[in-house]
Amino acid sequence: MATHTLPALPYAFDALEPHIDAMTMQIHHDKHHQAYVDNLNKALAGSDGEFKTLEELMGNISAYPAAVRNNGGGHYNHTLFWTVLGPAGSGEPTCDLAAAINEAFGSLDALKEKMSTAGATRFGSGWSWLIVSDGKLQVSSTPNQDNPLMDIADVQGHPILGIDVWEHAYYLKYQNKRPDYLKAIWNVINWNEVAMRYKAAL
Repeated sequence: MATHTLPALPYAFDALEPHIDAMTMQIHHDKHHQAYVDNLNKALAGSDGEFKTLEELMGNISAYPAAVRNNGGGHYNHTLFWTVLGPAGSGEPTCDLAAAINEAFGSLDALKEKMSTAGATRFGSGWSWLIVSDGKLQVSSTPNQDNPLMDIADVQGHPILGIDVWEHAYYLKYQNKRPDYLKAIWNVINWNEVAMRYKAAL
């Protein structure tokens, strides 16, 4: 049996209040993410992908059935998502990341607007991404549980910040008001983690 496991949430369920409520975090992490992990392990059992890393699977996802794409993507995306969020966030980007954001988008506010728009205009479920592609920052979005590491992604790159726009990420608090959730989430972005991912992606 494949051995993907659910990573522990790096903070308490209520740590992102009032921007993301404790019940949403608990259901999202303990139920939704756990289901992706369980279903990925089932889908990989006995296959050549059973002992591959998530990154290896994503990079060659076209070779695998839909269950691996959907659940592997769900596992990868959420594993990243929990780490780029944090209690009261961490201020604003600094140093190299701040300079790269200014170079690519003009300002942090412009990046926020671009990512929020990408998330708000994603029809149905999906993700909004800040990625490193050819050494440059870029914003993209993907449907369902796809991500920019996948060989089938329209825009490929290394994701350093992802925002979940599936309804289960915000529905209990924000109901159908996705733009309100997308505005609030900037209060809990862990820019230190994003900066580390940026450095690693280079």
